[in-house]
Amino acid sequence: MTSRVRELRRATTQYRTWLAAGLAAAAVAAGLSALGPTEEPGVAVLTATRDLAPGVPLTAGDLVTALVPAAVVPAGVLVEPAAALGRLLAGPVRRGETLTDARLLGPGLLGPGLIGPGMPAGAPDELAVPVRVAEPATAALVRAGDRVDVLSASPEGGVAASLVATALRVLAVPGLGDAPGEGALLVLAADRPTAARLAAAAVTGRLSVAVLPLEGS
Repeated sequence: MTSRVRELRRATTQYRTWLAAGLAAAAVAAGLSALGPTEEPGVAVLTATRDLAPGVPLTAGDLVTALVPAAVVPAGVLVEPAAALGRLLAGPVRRGETLTDARLLGPGLLGPGLIGPGMPAGAPDELAVPVRVAEPATAALVRAGDRVDVLSASPEGGVAASLVATALRVLAVPGLGDAPGEGALLVLAADRPTAARLAAAAVTGRLSVAVLPLEGS
């Protein structure tokens, strides 16, 4: 009888030891969980799927929705693709970068504050003038915000190119033409007399541009 009592006491002691160890481990786990960072719900925002150039209309393939911690979501963040599709970027955007309203040109390319940091707003008499230049490779060299001279050369060649306009601000670079030989389309800021000269030069010659150095460089 004494032997059975001893075995019962030994089993009870072991059970209490295991129970105490289990409770201690649970307490430690709960403490660590309380000390650890709490996971914040993410906010769905639009980000760039690849490096994007300025002055190019945004397409569905340029955008993807990603979850970002609420604490780091910038002001003016874009969350709906409809708010960005077809809009033009005011400056370059890196892959994975969150898109905000400050990254997009406004509905009026010449409106104040819509051209981007450090870029002056349009003068009251300025127009947004589409100009198609002969060389498609030009679109890869020109960025929104650049200043360019516009030159015209005879389609037959043999005559020196003439200067049509100087130091015009590039508002957007929509891209290449839809058909071979169409060249590249640029949107330039120009006053009405200059816009008329550009239109006439586009009929009689092949247009090209020379990019001017940045001010202060």
